[in-house]
Amino acid sequence: MKTITRHYIDGGFVESHGREVMDIINPTNGKTIGRATLGDEEDTRHAIAAAKRALATFGRSTKEERADLLRRMHKAVMARVDDLTAMMVEEYGGVVQFAEPIVQSGAGAFLAAEKALKELPLTRGWGKTTVTLEPVGVAGLITAWNANALFICLKLSSAIGAGCTVVIKPSELSSLQTQVMVEALHEAGLPKGVLNVVAGLGTVVGAELVRNPDVAKISFTGSVAVGQQIMRDGAATMKRVTLELGGKSPTVLLDDAAFEQAVPAALVMAFLNSGQACAAGTRLLVPKSRLGEVKQAILKAMPSFGVGDPADPKTAVGPMVSQKQYERVQSYIRKGIEEGAEVLAGGPGRPIGFEAGYYVKPTVFVNVTNDMTIAQEEIFGPVLCVITYDSEDDAIRIANDSKYGLHAAVLGTDLQRARRVASQIRTGRVVINNMTDDPQAPWGGFKYSGVGREYAGYGIEAFLETKAILE
Repeated sequence: MKTITRHYIDGGFVESHGREVMDIINPTNGKTIGRATLGDEEDTRHAIAAAKRALATFGRSTKEERADLLRRMHKAVMARVDDLTAMMVEEYGGVVQFAEPIVQSGAGAFLAAEKALKELPLTRGWGKTTVTLEPVGVAGLITAWNANALFICLKLSSAIGAGCTVVIKPSELSSLQTQVMVEALHEAGLPKGVLNVVAGLGTVVGAELVRNPDVAKISFTGSVAVGQQIMRDGAATMKRVTLELGGKSPTVLLDDAAFEQAVPAALVMAFLNSGQACAAGTRLLVPKSRLGEVKQAILKAMPSFGVGDPADPKTAVGPMVSQKQYERVQSYIRKGIEEGAEVLAGGPGRPIGFEAGYYVKPTVFVNVTNDMTIAQEEIFGPVLCVITYDSEDDAIRIANDSKYGLHAAVLGTDLQRARRVASQIRTGRVVINNMTDDPQAPWGGFKYSGVGREYAGYGIEAFLETKAILE
């Protein structure tokens, strides 16, 4: 049984003033594996005060000093990749084939930020005018539970690159992972007060960050409803905000695609991180005339996406993070059936042999229309909707017929055509023929998928303010 009672404030681990204790549950079996003491408003104010004190010096640090810190943080996190991966598997149920790359991507964010910082001009001028980019101030970083290491490293690297000091409010469902991450970052030797971490509830710790006038910026990853609340409440103190709020990502399968490779690739994107990913391609748009072939290809590929022990490298789909999330996904599966969609694979209930834990059957619906609930709302589980289209223009229309606009994919052999389709999809990022990444490319969404961009230079810029000096 692991017990966490301390937060990280002003360069050290301090006992929580908050007294509320939360059980930490292993999602593979529903058993309690630890307890975490949650922070309260006083813990949060203590952390904000430490960050404010540190800003007076760190806000004037040089590019070279911040680049050195970023390299040290990368080294410190890389030294704990195995521990962070194991904890993501145990606490979150993340499959190891996803968990290890996501932790490594988090560590890599520091080097990506270092590279971007070196190339980012912080001063420019003409005549007697000088324009400088300066740190926005103390930043509150509020992270989600589905990729804890990545979100912490991504936001922290951008804030540090800009010269901001931070208070991180990680998801309370990630307490064990956060403990390992903070231990690693402590070894990087940041100046006191630059990094502060208070574990607690969004309604307590997060709310204090949003309303506190000494916090200038909020960077949040999570639900639309909470993002909207942050915008409303943050307006009282003119908070700058970056919000990454999820998606209902379309994968457009063009009729010239090589279906034997494209369909399994689409399933990989749909069941990414057991479906608990904002970028998961949960709407598969296919040519109406080729639906039969697509269904056969899906059925042929589905055995590769069975559930299992997330620690097994062969497992593709693990459990949902909590009982609440399991019930949410089950409700959507039932809703899909009620609305007339056909279950091609999976369906309601637990997989055979997995009665304990929060396992869901990877589910594929066909005969889905884009106005159905399962096609419009983010389920955040391994549920794929197959939707047919009549023409290329129809596919683009359906892809854009969503309140979300975070991520999309286009699969096809004619690259010029695929690029043409990709250019017309209103999402922050579109991949062609593979779920690829570029740590220098921006990440963020259109419409309800959020406000602003993250990653490397785009992320650093989000933590900067522009000042003009005129003589």
